[in-house]
Amino acid sequence: MHRSLSRSILPLFNLPSRKIESLLQVPSTVIRPFTTTGLVPAKNLPPRPKPPPDSEIEESFLKGSGPGGQKINKTSSAVQLKHIPTGIVVKSQATRSRSQNRNHARRLLAQRLDELLHGHQSRSAVVGQVKKKQADSAAKKSRRKYKRLAEEKAAAIDDKEGQEQEASSNDKGLQELAGNEPTTTSADDANHTNRT
Repeated sequence: MHRSLSRSILPLFNLPSRKIESLLQVPSTVIRPFTTTGLVPAKNLPPRPKPPPDSEIEESFLKGSGPGGQKINKTSSAVQLKHIPTGIVVKSQATRSRSQNRNHARRLLAQRLDELLHGHQSRSAVVGQVKKKQADSAAKKSRRKYKRLAEEKAAAIDDKEGQEQEASSNDKGLQELAGNEPTTTSADDANHTNRT
């Protein structure tokens, strides 16, 4: 922080210059809360492939097709690139803008050439492997979750059945105890009612 700036601000706040400097400085440990990170750490990936030089590319502009209305159907905004040494042809109609489609087609062509030259070590192959690992991990986690839920449900059902069997055995035991007690006959009941 410049001393001249703190001196110009000092009369406004009636604070010592040290305080103002400490208020205006942002600590280096502040974490940015809304940073976006990709799915894959960049250090593990090969570099993005560069497009081939324009001398190796044959470029043509075509009329588009599909959704997009009159702008797509009547203007030549779709871009087709042919890599002359390999014969790879790429077409891009991602947007309605010719310049954006040119850039997109060049990136696609660079990616295809990278796949052709490097095979399973190309950037797109490595990204595909990482995404597959993430999907497999998520599927495994889901399977574990539902297996655990099924086990808990089975255990709850077993507990419930065990409680029902225990209750029914208790009822049978009570009935057996009740069966062993001397029972009164109807004559005893009659005598009992006559006494009262």
